[in-house]
Amino acid sequence: MPNSPVLNHHISSQFNEDLQDVNTKFMTMGGLVEQQVANAIHALLDTDANLAVDVQFKDNAVNQLEREIDEALTLILARRHPAAIDLRMVIAMSKANTDLERIGDEAAKIARIAQSLCEDGESPRGYMETRHIGNQVRVMIHDALDAFARLDAEQALRVMMADADIDREYQSATRTLMTYMIEDPRHIARVINVMWVLRSLERIGDHARNISEQVIYMVKGLDVRHTSFEEVEKHIQK
Repeated sequence: MPNSPVLNHHISSQFNEDLQDVNTKFMTMGGLVEQQVANAIHALLDTDANLAVDVQFKDNAVNQLEREIDEALTLILARRHPAAIDLRMVIAMSKANTDLERIGDEAAKIARIAQSLCEDGESPRGYMETRHIGNQVRVMIHDALDAFARLDAEQALRVMMADADIDREYQSATRTLMTYMIEDPRHIARVINVMWVLRSLERIGDHARNISEQVIYMVKGLDVRHTSFEEVEKHIQK
């Protein structure tokens, strides 16, 4: 994260150092999770069983980073007793840390399904939708982490709006695949697996949105959960 007044205003240089250290670890975890999602999607679309296994194995590293970040944030709370904007930073990072770990879990789920479908052979229907939604979700994760790093509330809002598009496309893809299963029941089991992949991608979009909501909380001190885009935009522009 670049040197910003939000991070560096604190009278205690040790507090700033502690926060920078945990932030560095958070961004490292973010990069790993972003790669996990990309690899899980590639494993599915390219029928790469080895890559699918690797994604599942590396989920352990994501879980370890989550624990380390939680411990570091707990120590900051215990030692520094932050208040006001400092406390917002710690709370927001703690919540975003949980969302990153859950994105990792969804990537591992996609990888498990990819491994199973690789063993079955032929690619089922729904891969076109998976590629499209998968690409959009990867951009959302990248942009949410970038907004977090730069404390950019406007970009965070754009990520939140992108999540609404993902939700609509997920619903449309689900309807298409259900119609296909009704018309050709021979592939029901395999198409259901693809629907689970799409569900995981939709959840990843939700977690990216949650991270963006925490950015706005850090920058503006506003809880924008369950708030319309128009209201969020109004608060950001104040």
